Amino acid sequence: MEFREDILGAPYESVELPLTPDEEGDVSATLVRRLVPGSDRAVLYVHGYVDYFFQTHLADHYVERGYSFYALDLRKYGRSLRPHHSPNFVRDLAAYDEELDAAVRIIREQDGHRQLLVNGHSTGGLVTALWAGRRAGRGVVDGLFLNSPFLSMPAGPAVRAIGAPAVDALGRFAGTRKLPSTLNPHYVHSLHRAHRGEWEFDLRLKPAEGFPLYAGWLAAIQRGQRQARRGLGIDVPVLLMASTASISTTKWQAALHHADAVLRADDIAAVGPRLGRHVTIVRIKGGVHDLVLSGPDARAQFFTELDHWLDAYLPAPERAE
Repeated sequence: MEFREDILGAPYESVELPLTPDEEGDVSATLVRRLVPGSDRAVLYVHGYVDYFFQTHLADHYVERGYSFYALDLRKYGRSLRPHHSPNFVRDLAAYDEELDAAVRIIREQDGHRQLLVNGHSTGGLVTALWAGRRAGRGVVDGLFLNSPFLSMPAGPAVRAIGAPAVDALGRFAGTRKLPSTLNPHYVHSLHRAHRGEWEFDLRLKPAEGFPLYAGWLAAIQRGQRQARRGLGIDVPVLLMASTASISTTKWQAALHHADAVLRADDIAAVGPRLGRHVTIVRIKGGVHDLVLSGPDARAQFFTELDHWLDAYLPAPERAE
């Protein structure tokens, strides 16, 4: 695999990972990396829905701790999205095992890292949790960090019960049917510096209005969430972080800077203990959905809690003599 300079510029480089073609033709994923010379520990970051890797301050933090940093733009997301693709579309979340496994082979076998932490955000948190459960007992991953994972739909139990069977049926027979999107554009507006935020990212790859919501994708998410509620049997330490508060609004409110405007944080925390036998749950006061993009105080709390967990449960591997 030949890495080339990434769209973020040096020291980031990336490589395309060809994958098995699907019903839309050729698909690939993109692996981004920033190596720490001599390090034998690494982290693999996986983004959320309508998202891609751009959070370089997260990479900075890991690199300062001695981790080589990798990020995976999944098929049909971000760097991996092609004109013939339905953005973000997949019929089964297990399809992502192909690029996750390919990334791990590069990290461990090609680049020689002995310890691997996987860090998933939102949909990436659900995807990586399911994958880690399927890889239990194989020594593939050493720890899992989930940042506001998409473990529950942002609706009450009654709405989920009524809607899930219909979505499942539609997903089977009309997977590419477009459904009304519930994505709140004010969330992205609260993040991007062109609106009311402090961050810079490509609004073509992470648009405020989102991409079409496909029935097949939503059905796949619901199946994955049911698996998570039944229990995943993850056999490595898991850190799950979520905000202390959520907000649902169709209008701009200043509270969007201090709460999860995408998912229900309490629901996320409730499912967390079912992921494995060793799950640490931390709530971040004032955190937004992507906690690493929170305001300064919440962001500082986020990194402090992450460091405490890493020190406690993922010590650096001993050097071979």
